[in-house]
Amino acid sequence: MRIELVDPSAFTPPYDRALASALARADEDVTLVTSRFAYGDVPPAVGYRVDERFYRLAVGAPGSKLRLAAKLAEHVPEMVAYARAARRRADVVHFQWLTVQPLDVHLLPRGVPTVLTAHDVLPREPRAGQLRAQKRLYERVDHVIVHSAHGRDRLTSFGLAPEKITVIPHGAFTHLTPGALPPELKDTDKPVVALTGLLREYKGIDTLLDAWGAFGDDPPAELWIVGMPRMPLPDQLPPGVTLVPRFVTDAELAAVLQRADLVTLPYREIDQSGVLYAALGLGRPLLLSAVGGFPEVAATGAAELVAPNDPQALHDALAALLADPDRRAALAVAARAAAAASYSWDAVAEQHRAVYAILHGS
Repeated sequence: MRIELVDPSAFTPPYDRALASALARADEDVTLVTSRFAYGDVPPAVGYRVDERFYRLAVGAPGSKLRLAAKLAEHVPEMVAYARAARRRADVVHFQWLTVQPLDVHLLPRGVPTVLTAHDVLPREPRAGQLRAQKRLYERVDHVIVHSAHGRDRLTSFGLAPEKITVIPHGAFTHLTPGALPPELKDTDKPVVALTGLLREYKGIDTLLDAWGAFGDDPPAELWIVGMPRMPLPDQLPPGVTLVPRFVTDAELAAVLQRADLVTLPYREIDQSGVLYAALGLGRPLLLSAVGGFPEVAATGAAELVAPNDPQALHDALAALLADPDRRAALAVAARAAAAASYSWDAVAEQHRAVYAILHGS
């Protein structure tokens, strides 16, 4: 089957490329249709083609207003051109991200089955009319994939027909190879707690800092917060906290996670998280807030849960896990087992192939 995975802005290269590789291992004919990733290297294409046809003329620094305006100017003609090409060369078109919803609903290929993965089930801070446009987009595609039962329930409550939704878990990133730690970090004899990824308001960083501050002047561990800021950050940090406020490479990310004695994601809301699956793939113990699809991962034994937006509860959970290396070791064993079983990319790819076969009638 000729499958095209489409991520115009290259929002999630690790996910896109892991899924493409797994489908290729299952003898599918796969093309990843995307744009050049502006922040650094991406995993190599193994067994599939890459067509970087989007936003080739975009100018400006990554994330800048100039670059955003340039991409918007290219978006409609390039989506139109892609829709025309897809009718000739694809049996199934699977979009990973479509973020200009009022336009994209009119620009999808016709005459070929279309799938959309709802990585962010609904916009977290919707602009005027964005929710309505997102619903029209979900209704327009032939099928929607979500990563958790929680995501499926949100979409059905949003009015989408249950038979149009399939739950397929996010795969664990077992391919990551740790490199050197970011030079801003100094290794320590103390345990390390890590939070990585884009730093956004919904990730509960303020809750984490409040919880960490309760340890006082001599915390029992170091806290590393690593990632590109998309929010204001405090000028002063509690003792024992090191901030690396920039994009980090996959090798740096893997090094931080591998060194961490505990990975914490105290999010306020989420469906699922790529950082969680990087930590899972590296077999790291996890402390997660009880939101979105996180409890479904915790049910495998790979994570402990804490109430969101509760600095005292988070502090208590951190203190208990930092004082209990045996419990952390048990979480790590369960994480490795989950990554090798239900969250393996080969298992994920088989579930995608079943959806594609139904849509294609094969």
